[in-house]
Amino acid sequence: MTTESPTERDFVELQTDVSHSPLWNRDLAPTTINERTWSTWNIAALWIGMSVVITTYTLAGGFIEAGMNWWQAMITILLGNTIVLIPMILNAHAGTKYGVSFPVLSRAAFGTKGANVPAMLRAIVACGWFGIQTWIGGTALDALFGVMFPAWNSLSAMFLDVALHTWLAFLLFWAIQVVIILKGVEGIKYLETWSAPLLLVGGLVLLVWAAWRAGGLGRVLTESAALQKQQNEFWTIFPGALTASVGYWATLSLNIPDFTRYARSQKSQMLGQALGLPFTMTAFAFIGVAVTSATLLIYGVAIPNPVDLMARFDSVLIILFATAVIFAAQLTTNMAANVVSPSNDFSNLNPRLISYVTGGLITAVIGILMMPWKLMESMGAYIFTWLIGYSGLMGAIAGILICDYWVIRKQQLNLEGLFDPRGPYSYGNGFNWRAMAALVVAIAPVVPGFVRAASTPGGQVSNPTFLDHLYTYSWFVTFALGFVIYYVLTKTRREPLNATHG
Repeated sequence: MTTESPTERDFVELQTDVSHSPLWNRDLAPTTINERTWSTWNIAALWIGMSVVITTYTLAGGFIEAGMNWWQAMITILLGNTIVLIPMILNAHAGTKYGVSFPVLSRAAFGTKGANVPAMLRAIVACGWFGIQTWIGGTALDALFGVMFPAWNSLSAMFLDVALHTWLAFLLFWAIQVVIILKGVEGIKYLETWSAPLLLVGGLVLLVWAAWRAGGLGRVLTESAALQKQQNEFWTIFPGALTASVGYWATLSLNIPDFTRYARSQKSQMLGQALGLPFTMTAFAFIGVAVTSATLLIYGVAIPNPVDLMARFDSVLIILFATAVIFAAQLTTNMAANVVSPSNDFSNLNPRLISYVTGGLITAVIGILMMPWKLMESMGAYIFTWLIGYSGLMGAIAGILICDYWVIRKQQLNLEGLFDPRGPYSYGNGFNWRAMAALVVAIAPVVPGFVRAASTPGGQVSNPTFLDHLYTYSWFVTFALGFVIYYVLTKTRREPLNATHG
C-alpha cells in the first residue's frame, strides 16, 4: 500500500513492511519522507563536485587535438551536457517521487530479476571510471610526494610497466576511498557540499594565474590553435565529440535516482541539476583549454595534465594547495559518480547478502582489475572508444526506462510491487522479455562500429563505413531505438498493462 504525503504531492512513501522480501535490504529500501533532505544547493554541489575533475579538464583538449578550435569545443561540450540533462531530469523524477534507487526503478521495466542486466552494465562502466579517477588521484599524490621527498622517486621498481612509487600512491588513494565507502552514502552529501567551493576557487585561481603568466586571456586563447594535432573539418569530428560529451554523463542519466531519492522536492532536483551540470562542465573544460594553451607560452610545451603542471611549481605551499584541489576533485567525483551506483547495483544482485558497503568494496577491487592506466593511454582511445562505446549501452537503457515510466505508466508505480518477487513486476519469470529484446536490438547496430574503433589505435577509423558513422551517434541511435522498440512491443501486448499495478 502506498500513500502520498499531505505536505509534498511529489512524494509517495511506502507504508507496508516489505523487509521480509528477498528483494529488500536497508540500502535498497525506498527513502522515507523524513530522509528526503537534499536541497537545491546539495544537488548543485553534487554536480559541481562531480564535474570539476581532471577528465573534464582534459576533455576539450582532446577535441582540439582532433581539429576543433577552442570555442567549437566549448559549444560542443555545452550542447552535449544540455542534451544529457533531459534524460537526467526525467529519470530523476521517479527517484524523488518514490524514493527508489536506479536498480529498484529498473524492476518496473525489466522485471524483478531482469533489472540486474541494466544494473550490471551500469556497474561495470562505473568500475572502469572508478579505476580511472583513482589512477589520476594517485598520480597527484605521487607528484606531491616526489616534490616533498625527492627519495620517493627512487622507488623505481617496475610492475605492469608502472614505477613502484606510482603504484604505492595509487594504492594509498584507493585505500582512502575504501575508508569513505565504509561511511555510507550520507557522508557523500557532506563531502560534496564542503568540497564544491574549494573546487570552484581552485579552478578560478588556476585560470587567473595562467592568464597572468601568459600575457592575457586573449593571447592564451589565440595560442590554443597550436594544440591542434590533426586538421580535420569541424563537421567530421562534431558527431563523435557530441556523442562523447553526452556519453560522459550518460551513466549518471541512468542512476541519478540514487541521489534524487534524497531530494526535498522535484523543484530541488531539477533546478539543482540545471544549475550544477552544463555550465560547470563547460567552465572547467574551458579552464583546461586555457591553462594548457598558456603552458605553451609559459614553458614552451603544452602540459594538458594538471598533475604534470603541478610538478613544475617550486613552492611547496602552492603544490600542497594544488594537490588538495586535485585530491578533492578526484575524491568527490569518484565517491558520487562511481561508487554509489555500482554499490546499489551489486547489492541488487542479492540484497540479503550484498549491502551497499559490500557493493562498494566490490567496485573498488574491480576498478583495479580493469587496469585504468590502459584505459587512459591516449585521448583518442579515451574519447572515441571508451566514452562513445559505453554511451551506446547507456542510451538504450535510458530510452527503455523513460518510455516505461513516462509514456507507458505515466509516472505511476506500485511501490510495494517493486519488492515482490511474484508481484506485478515479476512478469511471470522475473524478466520482461520486451525490455530485454528492445535492449539487444537497440544496441546491435552500433556494435560493428565499436569493434572497429576499439581495434584501431586512437579510436578514429580511416575510410569510415556507414556503420562507423552510425557508431559516432551511438547514444542517440540506441536511445531512440530502445524507446521506440519497447513502446511498440509493450503497446502490442495482448494482456492489459495496468499503470499502477505493473
